[in-house]
Amino acid sequence: MRRGRRRVRPNVVLINCDDLGYGDLGCYGSELHETPAIDRLASEGMRLTSFYAASPVCSPSRGAMLTGCYPPRIGFGDFDGAPVLFPGHPMGLHPSEITIARLLRDAGYATALVGKWHCGDQPEFLPTEHGFDEYFGIPYSNDMGRQAWFPDLPPYTEFLASFGIQLPTDEMPPLPLMEGSDVLEQQPDQAGITERYVSECVRFMRANAGQPFFLYLSHMYVHVPLYVQERFEEESQNGPYGAAVGCIDWATDVVLRELERLGLSDNTIVVFTSDNGSRVQGGGGSNAPLRAHKGTTWEGGQRVPCIVRYPDRVSADSTSDEVCSLMDLYPTLAEWCGVEVPADRTIDGRTISPILAGESGAKSPHEAFYFYLGNTLEAVRCGRWKLHVSRGGGEICELYNLDSDVGETDDISDAHPEIVTELTAHAESARASLGDASRDVVGGDVRPAGRVAVGRTLTTYDESYPYVVAEYDLMDRG
Repeated sequence: MRRGRRRVRPNVVLINCDDLGYGDLGCYGSELHETPAIDRLASEGMRLTSFYAASPVCSPSRGAMLTGCYPPRIGFGDFDGAPVLFPGHPMGLHPSEITIARLLRDAGYATALVGKWHCGDQPEFLPTEHGFDEYFGIPYSNDMGRQAWFPDLPPYTEFLASFGIQLPTDEMPPLPLMEGSDVLEQQPDQAGITERYVSECVRFMRANAGQPFFLYLSHMYVHVPLYVQERFEEESQNGPYGAAVGCIDWATDVVLRELERLGLSDNTIVVFTSDNGSRVQGGGGSNAPLRAHKGTTWEGGQRVPCIVRYPDRVSADSTSDEVCSLMDLYPTLAEWCGVEVPADRTIDGRTISPILAGESGAKSPHEAFYFYLGNTLEAVRCGRWKLHVSRGGGEICELYNLDSDVGETDDISDAHPEIVTELTAHAESARASLGDASRDVVGGDVRPAGRVAVGRTLTTYDESYPYVVAEYDLMDRG
């Protein structure tokens, strides 16, 4: 590797995939997907094997990662009863929240988000209002445009109305591709989106090679619907899903090669991860060897791949099974970039730099990790033990030893009452601070989400407009 000029402050490239499962990468055991660029990244850094998203669905997970806080802490547990934000939703990330992008921009970093945002589409909540100098991407999930429906499903406007979300018309708004705060294109060809994202990343890195930068590449893939380029589908052993994974690997390769070409590899932190587990059902993804999928607090819903490369600071070709989370990226990146985290609010993330450095005896900074589905506490993990306390709104008591039973198949709560008691105490601490909707407990240390009086969609359907794709023909929604 050619050594670049060492700077005091490193660059940061954060690559976040959408619905990529724990078992979808070669370096995490996939036998269906060849991911040579991502596997090489893992060989040059650390692969974390007990790394968690803070939610099993996207808006809460992404808000948590950007702020270092559990979703209920920032009012992102749910959205007027909806699990994620929808087009025209009057809610979003509160303007007073301090994202990692804002921290770094205020410290002199150039900042850009390329890809999915999903933390609010109202003007007050867009990326450029939350610390990003530049934004290019689709502001929410790629299934939230004009798209074919299964015959037995209600119209999308009726679905939104069930959550109290009223669109300005009865027509679903076209999917927007944005530049800054403006809609650049409506209903774009999704098969070419990742290529456009990569071009924007390369342009941004070249334009800011002479100063520290933070680039957040937030992939559209592998969220459905899966529109892929023919080249990747021909190479796939797993249909469109495998093609999307292959495209992610190609994108990673381009970004890493560009860092090398610019002489920036040695002074750039690269993080590769996912917002939650794979959807799995019929989609071709894998959370193996974990149980269940996206939308659940079983391991398959929240344990995700994470690779961190930072030459001379992160041990190469290493792994760690210590419990870490997407929230921990906030204080860890701040520490490495020489920036103080806010002291006027609770931040749930903790630095994991000793773990990443391979320090002898480095342990998880978390005494307990909490699994929330919406605003309901469903499980607690302490070390090897995971206690499920709620499912479907009902109280339960199931204990699993994740060291010997990562698939959560053998409930051993009766054999270890002392462990149940210990983890139950942690659950009570979580409820006191973050709340628990299943018990009507309001958290004592929570902040509100942002809200406007009336939500408006970024686009409105116009039957006379020359859309490239009038309606996406795949019916998958995720």
